Amino acid sequence: MTIHLLFDLLSYSVAFLISWKWIRPSSPTIADETVAYGYYTVLLIGFFIGAFGLGTLNAYYSTHTMVIGKSVLGALFGGIVATEVFKYFMGIRGSTGAYFVPSLSIGIAIGRIGCYMAGLDDYTYGIATTSIFGHDFGDGVLRHPVQLYESGAMGLFFLYSVSAYYHNQDQFEATIFYQFVGYYALQRFIWEFLKPYATIGWGFTLFQWLCVLLMLYALIFCVRKRR
Repeated sequence: MTIHLLFDLLSYSVAFLISWKWIRPSSPTIADETVAYGYYTVLLIGFFIGAFGLGTLNAYYSTHTMVIGKSVLGALFGGIVATEVFKYFMGIRGSTGAYFVPSLSIGIAIGRIGCYMAGLDDYTYGIATTSIFGHDFGDGVLRHPVQLYESGAMGLFFLYSVSAYYHNQDQFEATIFYQFVGYYALQRFIWEFLKPYATIGWGFTLFQWLCVLLMLYALIFCVRKRR
């Protein structure tokens, strides 16, 4: 079992415990049980298609070889698209993702440590650098440990989301998911400049364009909530 897989399992376990035992709604966010099953089914389908489909597409653009890629950003994007379409057709209004946020934040933070420890094989390392943050992943080249940058950023958002949960639960339910999406997309957009991925238009990578779309999504829904 690889170190990366161990950290993936750890991140899933911690995220599950948080949502199961600590931060969770007092009542179901979708009351109808049949609709709820449909919601979670569509969510999982969107996650998997986004994670592997967009991850593989980015790997192809960057390496020009067909390798199976996996992407947290792709999973988030696919999940959002799938659930928003489902909610539209089912007439569901409001945020349904608030209580996923602390789990997602700490899960990403832990998972990125696994990416860092996996080294070059994971293809999530940064470009070469002469800064004091440079890390040698085993080939004699100092690179940005962008995995740790993202881990730290998401760890901070985890703390913020927990504070928001206890400070104002109504506001937490209404806006924290959109805040999470906007924050995640912004920090990921920045770190992408430090990765060796191929650009596809206007100097942006595929993942950066996904981040732009997610930031617009978050902004639109946050403005709606404030109104």
